[in-house]
Amino acid sequence: MYNGLASTSFNFHPDQQVYHGKVRDVYSIGDKMIMIATDRISAFDHVLPKPIPYKGQVLNQIAGYFLHATEDVVPNWLDSIPDPNVAIGRRCEPFKVEMVIRGYLAGHSWREYKTGKRTICGVEMPDGMKESDRFPTPIITPATKAEEGHDEDISKEEIISQGIVSAEDYAVLEKYTYALFEVGSRMAAEQELILVDTKYEFGKYHDEIFVIDEIHTPDSSRYYYADGYGERQANGERQKQLSKEFVREWLMENGFQGKDGQEMPDMPDTFVKLISDRYIELYEKLTGTSFVREHFENIEQRIENNIIEYLNNE
Repeated sequence: MYNGLASTSFNFHPDQQVYHGKVRDVYSIGDKMIMIATDRISAFDHVLPKPIPYKGQVLNQIAGYFLHATEDVVPNWLDSIPDPNVAIGRRCEPFKVEMVIRGYLAGHSWREYKTGKRTICGVEMPDGMKESDRFPTPIITPATKAEEGHDEDISKEEIISQGIVSAEDYAVLEKYTYALFEVGSRMAAEQELILVDTKYEFGKYHDEIFVIDEIHTPDSSRYYYADGYGERQANGERQKQLSKEFVREWLMENGFQGKDGQEMPDMPDTFVKLISDRYIELYEKLTGTSFVREHFENIEQRIENNIIEYLNNE
C-alpha cells in the first residue's frame, strides 16, 4: 500500500536553496526552479496530518496539462516535467498576491455573502444571489500571499497604493487572469464541468511576467458538474462538485476551520482513500484520459534519478 510522499530532502547542488511549501518542496539552482509535488494536503492554510496517495502526481500532471494547453495564451514558467511528481522551469520573482477569479458565488465569497456583505476585495456583488449562482461577469478578488498563516483579502486599489504591485504590472496580471479563466472555463465545459473559481500566481523573469506554480488543479480551483447544474440551482440543492471543498467541509463538520484553539481532527484511512479517489477522478474527468498510478516503491530515488538526469542533460 502506497502511503504517500510526505516530504523530500534532496541535495542536488551545493548552492541550492530549498523552500518547503504547504504541498510542494521547491529547490532553486541558479535560474532554475525544481518543484516537487508531494502528497501533502492543506486546508484553511494548515497542512493536514496525513499525505494523500497519488495527490502529488495528480496535481503535477494536471498543472502540466493546462500549462501546455495555455502557453500560447499566457507565457508560463514551465520547461519540463521529467518525473510524474516534478516540474522544472524558470525561477521567477513572484508577485506577493494571488489573483483569485470567481465566476460563481461559492466558497469564501459565499461565506462572506451570507453574512450580509456585498463587497469583497472592493468588488460589488449583486443582491438577491443564492449560493452557486453565476456572477454577471467573473470578478477578481485578490489575496495577499502569506508565507505563514492565512492569506488576506485585498483590493486592487490597496495593492497598487501600497506598492505591492505597480499599476502597469497589475494591468497585465488582470489581463492574464481573465484570459486564463476564459480558456480554463472552455476546457472544463468540453469535459462537462464548470470552472467555478480559481487562483493564479505570477512572477517576473528578466522583466517579463509569467504565470507560475500550478493552474486549474483541484488545489487551486473549484469545479461543478455541468450536468444538472440548472436543476439543482432551481431546486435549491447543493451543487455536485469536484474540488477540495469537500475536505474543508469535513474539517468544519469535525470542528476545525484553522482558527486559534481549534484542534486538527484525526483523518481515518477511509477518508484518506476517499480524497485520493476524488483527486484521481478529477484528473480523469478534466483531461479525458485514464490516470496511471506510477511505480511508487523507492519514489524518492525515482524522483532524484529523474531530476539528476535532467540537470546533467541541460
